Amino acid sequence: MATRINSRQMHLRFSQDIKSLLQRLSEQSLTLGDILAETSERGFSLVIALLVLPFLFPMPPGLAGPFGAACLLLSVQMVLGRRSPWLPRRIANYKFPRSFAKLLLQNLGRLTKVLQKIARPRLAKIAHHPLTWRINGLCISWLTLLLMSPIPFTNPIPTVGILLLAVATIESDGLLICISYVITALITLLFAFIGYALWLAPSWLPSIFK
Repeated sequence: MATRINSRQMHLRFSQDIKSLLQRLSEQSLTLGDILAETSERGFSLVIALLVLPFLFPMPPGLAGPFGAACLLLSVQMVLGRRSPWLPRRIANYKFPRSFAKLLLQNLGRLTKVLQKIARPRLAKIAHHPLTWRINGLCISWLTLLLMSPIPFTNPIPTVGILLLAVATIESDGLLICISYVITALITLLFAFIGYALWLAPSWLPSIFK
């Protein structure tokens, strides 16, 4: 019975962590530095998830820049093998908007229900391998660059890939990590297709309107 309870608690770790964090953020203004200081190594994936969650919804002006920059800085540190997160003072002192934390908290239930069905501790050797940590950081860095690209209406696409990697890391789910690598490759192909289409668009338009 104890084993089942412990396994279930691990399975719910992301949901509990992100909900608790959003509740605190909705009640008081915390800086990104405060959050990292409290979450330690776990803060990499947890704060990355927090930073990209807003991209699933219409973003208020001025948030995309600092959120994307912070996410990129944290993921690059993962690529370098760092286990203790760091942000420049200017970004670390940025306060997460309380109103936006409330909005995310209201919509969190639907997201966590889906994630709880697909994420659980599996393939621990893959999940805890030092190289996996670096590859996760590389994929998150690349997806963040796609997220910050100027292509309109595409923000949710790389956001889903980043969230899956963050959740898989927190839940020690090696299988979901491998699936996330495939999803990252598919997202890359999709953006390459969109970019190619936009590049060809100027030559297509005259023929369309003839």
